[in-house]
Amino acid sequence: MAFQPVVDLQDHRIDAHEALVRGPNGEGAASVLAQLNAENLDAFDQACRIKAIELAARLKLGCQLNINFLPNAVYEPRACIRLTLDAARRHNFPLQRLTFELTEGEQINDLRHTQNIIKEYRRHGFQIALDDFATGYSGLARLADLRPDIIKLDRALVQDCDRDRVRLAIVASLVALGAEIGIKVVAEGVERREEVEALRSTSLRFMQGFYFSRPVFEGLASSQDTLAGINILSSAPVAE
Repeated sequence: MAFQPVVDLQDHRIDAHEALVRGPNGEGAASVLAQLNAENLDAFDQACRIKAIELAARLKLGCQLNINFLPNAVYEPRACIRLTLDAARRHNFPLQRLTFELTEGEQINDLRHTQNIIKEYRRHGFQIALDDFATGYSGLARLADLRPDIIKLDRALVQDCDRDRVRLAIVASLVALGAEIGIKVVAEGVERREEVEALRSTSLRFMQGFYFSRPVFEGLASSQDTLAGINILSSAPVAE
Protein backbone atom coordinates (compact mmCIF):
# COMPACT_ATOMS: atom_id res chain seq x y z
CA MET A 1 0.00 0.00 0.00
CA ALA A 2 0.88 3.63 -0.54
CA PHE A 3 -0.86 6.43 1.34
CA GLN A 4 -1.79 9.87 0.01
CA PRO A 5 -3.16 12.62 2.28
CA VAL A 6 -6.38 14.58 1.90
CA VAL A 7 -5.91 18.09 3.29
CA ASP A 8 -8.35 20.43 4.99
CA LEU A 9 -7.52 23.96 3.82
CA GLN A 10 -9.81 25.58 6.37
CA ASP A 11 -8.32 23.98 9.48
CA HIS A 12 -4.79 23.54 8.06
CA ARG A 13 -4.60 19.82 8.81
CA ILE A 14 -4.50 16.41 7.18
CA ASP A 15 -8.08 15.14 7.16
CA ALA A 16 -7.49 11.61 5.85
CA HIS A 17 -5.09 9.30 4.06
CA GLU A 18 -6.21 7.19 1.10
CA ALA A 19 -4.73 3.70 0.83
CA LEU A 20 -3.65 2.99 -2.74
CA VAL A 21 -2.76 -0.54 -3.83
CA ARG A 22 0.80 -1.18 -5.00
CA GLY A 23 2.82 -4.21 -6.02
CA PRO A 24 5.45 -5.61 -3.62
CA ASN A 25 8.14 -3.53 -5.35
CA GLY A 26 6.02 -0.39 -5.62
CA GLU A 27 4.38 -1.24 -8.96
CA GLY A 28 1.36 0.92 -9.77
CA ALA A 29 -2.25 -0.05 -9.23
CA ALA A 30 -2.86 -0.73 -12.93
CA SER A 31 -0.34 -3.57 -13.04
CA VAL A 32 -1.85 -5.12 -9.91
CA LEU A 33 -5.48 -4.77 -10.99
CA ALA A 34 -4.67 -6.27 -14.40
CA GLN A 35 -4.03 -9.59 -12.65
CA LEU A 36 -7.56 -9.81 -11.23
CA ASN A 37 -10.30 -12.10 -12.49
CA ALA A 38 -13.68 -13.32 -11.25
CA GLU A 39 -12.01 -16.10 -9.23
CA ASN A 40 -9.66 -13.91 -7.17
CA LEU A 41 -11.63 -10.64 -7.00
CA ASP A 42 -13.17 -11.28 -3.58
CA ALA A 43 -9.91 -12.50 -2.03
CA PHE A 44 -8.08 -9.46 -3.40
CA ASP A 45 -10.70 -7.04 -2.05
CA GLN A 46 -10.47 -8.62 1.40
CA ALA A 47 -6.66 -8.68 1.36
CA CYS A 48 -6.49 -4.97 0.46
CA ARG A 49 -8.74 -3.98 3.36
CA ILE A 50 -6.80 -6.03 5.88
CA LYS A 51 -3.42 -4.81 4.60
CA ALA A 52 -4.53 -1.15 4.66
CA ILE A 53 -5.83 -1.37 8.24
CA GLU A 54 -2.81 -3.35 9.43
CA LEU A 55 -0.32 -0.90 7.90
CA ALA A 56 -2.25 2.21 8.99
CA ALA A 57 -2.27 0.94 12.57
CA ARG A 58 1.46 0.18 12.45
CA LEU A 59 2.14 3.69 11.10
CA LYS A 60 -0.04 5.11 13.92
CA LEU A 61 -2.43 6.84 11.54
CA GLY A 62 -4.43 9.30 13.64
CA CYS A 63 -7.04 10.42 11.11
CA GLN A 64 -9.51 8.93 8.65
CA LEU A 65 -8.38 5.97 6.50
CA ASN A 66 -9.93 5.76 3.03
CA ILE A 67 -10.02 2.30 1.45
CA ASN A 68 -11.23 1.57 -2.08
CA PHE A 69 -13.65 -1.32 -2.30
CA LEU A 70 -15.22 -3.36 -5.09
CA PRO A 71 -18.99 -3.73 -4.53
CA ASN A 72 -19.26 -6.41 -7.19
CA ALA A 73 -16.82 -8.51 -5.13
CA VAL A 74 -19.09 -8.41 -2.07
CA TYR A 75 -21.36 -11.44 -2.27
CA GLU A 76 -23.03 -10.90 1.15
CA PRO A 77 -22.43 -7.69 3.14
CA ARG A 78 -22.41 -9.16 6.67
CA ALA A 79 -20.21 -12.09 5.76
CA CYS A 80 -17.75 -10.03 3.71
CA ILE A 81 -17.32 -7.35 6.37
CA ARG A 82 -16.31 -9.87 9.04
CA LEU A 83 -12.60 -9.93 8.15
CA THR A 84 -12.51 -6.13 8.06
CA LEU A 85 -14.02 -5.95 11.54
CA ASP A 86 -11.62 -8.60 12.82
CA ALA A 87 -8.63 -6.70 11.41
CA ALA A 88 -9.78 -3.42 12.99
CA ARG A 89 -10.25 -5.07 16.38
CA ARG A 90 -6.96 -6.95 16.17
CA HIS A 91 -5.04 -3.75 15.45
CA ASN A 92 -7.13 -1.47 17.69
CA PHE A 93 -8.16 0.68 14.74
CA PRO A 94 -11.39 2.65 15.42
CA LEU A 95 -14.21 1.68 13.06
CA GLN A 96 -15.43 5.28 12.82
CA ARG A 97 -12.11 6.20 11.17
CA LEU A 98 -12.81 3.95 8.17
CA THR A 99 -14.15 5.37 4.90
CA PHE A 100 -14.85 3.06 1.97
CA GLU A 101 -14.54 4.58 -1.50
CA LEU A 102 -16.72 3.30 -4.33
CA THR A 103 -15.29 4.21 -7.73
CA GLU A 104 -17.46 5.73 -10.45
CA GLY A 105 -15.48 3.69 -12.95
CA GLU A 106 -17.03 0.42 -11.78
CA GLN A 107 -20.41 -0.50 -13.17
CA ILE A 108 -22.88 -1.50 -10.46
CA ASN A 109 -24.46 -4.78 -11.47
CA ASP A 110 -27.11 -4.75 -8.73
CA LEU A 111 -28.14 -1.38 -7.28
CA ARG A 112 -30.17 -2.86 -4.43
CA HIS A 113 -27.24 -5.06 -3.43
CA THR A 114 -24.91 -2.04 -3.35
CA GLN A 115 -27.44 -0.08 -1.27
CA ASN A 116 -27.56 -2.98 1.19
CA ILE A 117 -23.76 -2.97 1.43
CA ILE A 118 -23.80 0.75 2.25
CA LYS A 119 -26.55 0.23 4.84
CA GLU A 120 -24.53 -2.53 6.54
CA TYR A 121 -21.32 -0.49 6.47
CA ARG A 122 -23.02 2.53 8.02
CA ARG A 123 -24.37 0.27 10.78
CA HIS A 124 -20.74 -0.22 11.84
CA GLY A 125 -19.92 3.50 11.70
CA PHE A 126 -18.10 3.48 8.34
CA GLN A 127 -18.39 6.42 5.94
CA ILE A 128 -19.01 5.99 2.22
CA ALA A 129 -17.27 8.03 -0.49
CA LEU A 130 -18.11 8.14 -4.19
CA ASP A 131 -14.73 8.27 -5.91
CA ASP A 132 -13.88 9.63 -9.39
CA PHE A 133 -17.10 11.65 -9.35
CA ALA A 134 -18.10 13.33 -12.64
CA THR A 135 -16.66 10.46 -14.70
CA GLY A 136 -17.81 6.92 -15.31
CA TYR A 137 -21.37 5.76 -14.72
CA SER A 138 -24.22 8.24 -14.20
CA GLY A 139 -22.70 10.60 -11.62
CA LEU A 140 -25.80 12.48 -10.45
CA ALA A 141 -28.10 9.47 -10.72
CA ARG A 142 -25.66 7.40 -8.66
CA LEU A 143 -25.43 10.23 -6.13
CA ALA A 144 -29.22 10.15 -5.70
CA ASP A 145 -29.32 6.35 -5.47
CA LEU A 146 -26.42 5.82 -3.06
CA ARG A 147 -26.45 9.00 -0.89
CA PRO A 148 -22.72 8.91 0.01
CA ASP A 149 -21.14 10.90 2.82
CA ILE A 150 -18.37 12.18 0.52
CA ILE A 151 -17.91 12.79 -3.20
CA LYS A 152 -14.41 13.01 -4.66
CA LEU A 153 -14.18 15.07 -7.83
CA ASP A 154 -12.05 13.38 -10.46
CA ARG A 155 -8.86 14.93 -11.85
CA ALA A 156 -10.55 15.07 -15.27
CA LEU A 157 -12.84 17.79 -13.91
CA VAL A 158 -10.31 19.53 -11.66
CA GLN A 159 -7.47 19.77 -14.20
CA ASP A 160 -6.80 23.35 -15.37
CA CYS A 161 -9.93 24.64 -13.64
CA ASP A 162 -8.10 27.94 -13.17
CA ARG A 163 -8.01 28.36 -16.96
CA ASP A 164 -11.45 26.98 -17.77
CA ARG A 165 -14.44 28.87 -16.40
CA VAL A 166 -16.83 26.05 -17.38
CA ARG A 167 -14.93 23.48 -15.31
CA LEU A 168 -14.71 25.88 -12.38
CA ALA A 169 -18.43 26.68 -12.61
CA ILE A 170 -19.25 22.95 -12.50
CA VAL A 171 -17.02 22.49 -9.45
CA ALA A 172 -18.66 25.48 -7.76
CA SER A 173 -22.11 24.04 -8.41
CA LEU A 174 -21.09 20.67 -6.94
CA VAL A 175 -19.62 22.36 -3.86
CA ALA A 176 -22.91 24.25 -3.40
CA LEU A 177 -24.88 21.04 -3.95
CA GLY A 178 -22.76 19.23 -1.37
CA ALA A 179 -23.40 21.98 1.18
CA GLU A 180 -27.13 21.85 0.43
CA ILE A 181 -27.52 18.08 0.90
CA GLY A 182 -24.84 17.55 3.56
CA ILE A 183 -22.14 15.80 1.52
CA LYS A 184 -18.41 16.56 1.86
CA VAL A 185 -16.75 17.44 -1.45
CA VAL A 186 -13.08 16.58 -2.08
CA ALA A 187 -11.09 17.60 -5.18
CA GLU A 188 -8.69 14.88 -6.37
CA GLY A 189 -5.65 15.23 -8.60
CA VAL A 190 -4.79 18.80 -7.61
CA GLU A 191 -1.32 19.44 -9.01
CA ARG A 192 -0.76 23.20 -9.33
CA ARG A 193 -1.00 26.16 -6.99
CA GLU A 194 -3.25 27.96 -9.48
CA GLU A 195 -5.71 25.06 -9.38
CA VAL A 196 -5.72 25.17 -5.58
CA GLU A 197 -6.42 28.90 -5.58
CA ALA A 198 -9.24 28.54 -8.13
CA LEU A 199 -10.80 25.69 -6.17
CA ARG A 200 -10.51 27.62 -2.94
CA SER A 201 -12.45 30.48 -4.55
CA THR A 202 -15.46 28.12 -4.84
CA SER A 203 -15.33 27.49 -1.05
CA LEU A 204 -14.05 23.96 -1.65
CA ARG A 205 -12.31 22.94 1.56
CA PHE A 206 -10.83 19.45 1.02
CA MET A 207 -8.21 18.58 -1.60
CA GLN A 208 -5.89 15.72 -2.55
CA GLY A 209 -3.09 15.61 -5.11
CA PHE A 210 0.56 15.98 -6.02
CA TYR A 211 0.55 19.68 -5.08
CA PHE A 212 0.34 18.58 -1.46
CA SER A 213 1.97 15.15 -1.56
CA ARG A 214 2.63 12.20 -3.82
CA PRO A 215 1.57 8.78 -2.47
CA VAL A 216 4.11 7.43 0.02
CA PHE A 217 4.92 3.73 -0.37
CA GLU A 218 4.22 1.97 2.95
CA GLY A 219 4.52 5.26 4.82
CA LEU A 220 2.76 8.52 5.64
CA ALA A 221 3.54 11.96 4.27
CA SER A 222 4.76 14.34 6.96
CA SER A 223 2.30 16.99 8.09
CA GLN A 224 4.94 19.70 7.78
CA ASP A 225 5.70 18.97 4.12
CA THR A 226 2.08 18.31 3.18
CA LEU A 227 0.75 21.50 4.73
CA ALA A 228 3.55 23.70 3.38
CA GLY A 229 1.45 24.42 0.30
CA ILE A 230 -1.42 25.68 2.44
CA ASN A 231 0.90 27.95 4.38
CA ILE A 232 2.07 29.52 1.11
CA LEU A 233 -1.54 30.08 0.10
CA SER A 234 -2.53 31.54 3.46
CA SER A 235 -0.16 34.45 2.92
CA ALA A 236 -1.84 35.38 -0.37
CA PRO A 237 -5.36 36.78 -0.86
CA VAL A 238 -8.10 34.56 -2.24
CA ALA A 239 -8.79 35.32 -5.91
CA GLU A 240 -12.08 37.09 -6.49
